[in-house]
Amino acid sequence: EEDSTNSFICVLKKMKEVRLMEKVVEETEEAFMERMGALAEQWRELHARRAQLKAHVVRSGTTVKENEKLRTQALKKAKEEKEENTKKESELLRARRELEALRKQHQKLSEKLLKYSLFKRYLEDVVENSQFRDIEDIISYYKALVRTRKDLLQSQWWHRQLMEQGKVLQQQIRAEKEAEMLQCKNDLVQLKEAFDQAQNDIRQWEDRWAEVQDRAAKKATELKSLNMAIHSLFQ
Repeated sequence: EEDSTNSFICVLKKMKEVRLMEKVVEETEEAFMERMGALAEQWRELHARRAQLKAHVVRSGTTVKENEKLRTQALKKAKEEKEENTKKESELLRARRELEALRKQHQKLSEKLLKYSLFKRYLEDVVENSQFRDIEDIISYYKALVRTRKDLLQSQWWHRQLMEQGKVLQQQIRAEKEAEMLQCKNDLVQLKEAFDQAQNDIRQWEDRWAEVQDRAAKKATELKSLNMAIHSLFQ
């Protein structure tokens, strides 16, 4: 159906191009005919001028010098007119070539129009058996569907882009968190080792403190005994 609609759109475009081409061909033919008429008029004027010049030379009975001057002027004028005619003939030849190219293009467009006429009949049958008012309504509906599909594909593309960016960001965050957890585990191991070392140090200092207390108690007992002995001796 999409191919058929595209083909019909091409048909409409080709029909429009054919009409424009026909108009261009008509205008070119008119311009060509006008150029032909102008050239014919110029040729008639040229022959008339030459006849007038010859008659003037015969009637005037001027001197050889004047005749030579008139002859030089006539040759110069004839040369200019010849150059102008050559230029116009070139323009005419170019116009004929352009007209031939336009005719060939018109023939190609006519063949394409005949080829795509089947799709036009198909769309006309669709209009008769559907809720569409005309073929333009079908084309407008199709273009709206194409725009909607394009917007949907664009939205899906943006959604995929966001999902991919989200996955990348999630992976980055996960990697950062895993690195932080590994650092925390390393810090915890170091703290545990320091805690165990501190407990060992505390036990060592407690043992030393117990020894110090035992020594102090012995010294106190010895001192008490010594005091009692001194007191007895003093008595």
